[in-house]
Amino acid sequence: MRWSVYLRSMLAFSALSVLFVYFFERMQGHLFLSNGMSGVTPDVAWNTAVSFTTNTNWQNYSGETTMSYLTQMSGLAVQNFVSAAVGMAIAIAMIRGFVRSRTDRLGNFWVDLTRITLRVLLPLSVIGAIIMAAGGSIDNFTATHIIHTLTGSRQNMVGGPVASQEIIKNMGNNGGGFYNANSAHPFENPNPFTNWFTIFTILVIPFSLCRMFGKMVGQHRQGYAILAVMSVIWVASASLVSFFENQHAGVALRSAGAAMEGKNVAFGIPGSSLFAASTTVTSTGAVNSFHDSYTPFGGGVLLFNMMMGEVTPGGVGAGLYGILILAVITVFVGGLMVGRTPEYIGKKIRPAEMKYAALYMLTMPAIVLVFAGLSLAFKVPRVSILNGGPHGLTEVVYAYTSMTNNNGSAFAGLTTNTTWYNVTGGIAMLLGRFIPEIFALGLAGSLARQQSVPESAGTMPTHKPLFAGMVVGVILIIVGLTFFPALALGPFAEGLH
Repeated sequence: MRWSVYLRSMLAFSALSVLFVYFFERMQGHLFLSNGMSGVTPDVAWNTAVSFTTNTNWQNYSGETTMSYLTQMSGLAVQNFVSAAVGMAIAIAMIRGFVRSRTDRLGNFWVDLTRITLRVLLPLSVIGAIIMAAGGSIDNFTATHIIHTLTGSRQNMVGGPVASQEIIKNMGNNGGGFYNANSAHPFENPNPFTNWFTIFTILVIPFSLCRMFGKMVGQHRQGYAILAVMSVIWVASASLVSFFENQHAGVALRSAGAAMEGKNVAFGIPGSSLFAASTTVTSTGAVNSFHDSYTPFGGGVLLFNMMMGEVTPGGVGAGLYGILILAVITVFVGGLMVGRTPEYIGKKIRPAEMKYAALYMLTMPAIVLVFAGLSLAFKVPRVSILNGGPHGLTEVVYAYTSMTNNNGSAFAGLTTNTTWYNVTGGIAMLLGRFIPEIFALGLAGSLARQQSVPESAGTMPTHKPLFAGMVVGVILIIVGLTFFPALALGPFAEGLH
């Protein structure tokens, strides 16, 4: 397929996926395995269908009281597989753009989608689901039943096919929870072992794709350079979050020994901080603690992770093609600095390629800042902000950063189950997913049409620590120039208050 045909195939498949999930949600009350659930309201159904199709899994509902077992399995879990496969397919098409020479063909979308789903995601998920079930996650069709507590009150207890969906929600970097408490719920994530295993499944495919990149381009060291960039930022993020959450500023935090409010005591600060950092540097969105309860700077680091475009290591597939575009920009900047012809993996970086790369980088910030600004400017969405001042600003910016980057984690403290946030959030998720993929495929098609050029004395080495450091610098500079005002007025202002 030419890049435009590959793109149309992907968009058509995604459009049908939205309609498929929307139908399941609206009709679930008339289908089997409904578990007493009625049809979902139109605005929530729209937001959820878009959310799971775009690999976001933003949830404006409580899963155990809104979605039937059939909807969870046949609607949402299916999208957990195929939306992740779509991201990986785009990454593979991008790599083919570097590998192929003087052609306009990037492969076949349907073949890529099928192979990724059946040969990678499904086998790994079968193994992972067994491990999660052995670790204590439930997986059944038990109907909702009433539990009488020791205090004499009544509590609704919901079972469900959890372990089989928990694994792909994390391994596919999706993040939606079967329960409203997400991975803080003991049925989803019952103990420290499952917590550490979940973190492993979140990171394993995005980091492994670096080796795939090196193998496909025939230079493993190029993959190791990209891996180094991802690893440095991930380690720095996890370290900073853990550091800030262990601070004892204030009487309450000193009494608790750390910032434990909003955290599962089974995981503590280490398990919560590493989990939060790993989900926000990827597009997973699962949470085992409430990010709204983090210290201002701890929550600010989580927000900054997503503002980097989630490329360290990023979502399944999306992180790789995103960081490759950043590598292209780095090569171009380096070429301007030293007067060399910008080249990357045997392809010249010409004005046409830079236009695609620049448009890719501008898309996410534009969507985030426009929708966040409108939500703060209009009276109706401002009612949803439950906290005033810098914290309220952070909640709004976090919400649209999460949705546009197809992350799905929520800062909480913001009432997003409203018509405004359901509709605009759905639009932000669609634009944030597919517009960058258009530019990524366009760049891949432009590169594939070029003839490969051999390395020369004027070629910048892109496999050495210097280049990896430059990529890190470019990422930080772009985020700083784009989002510094929002960060300064939000988490920085709150933390320094």
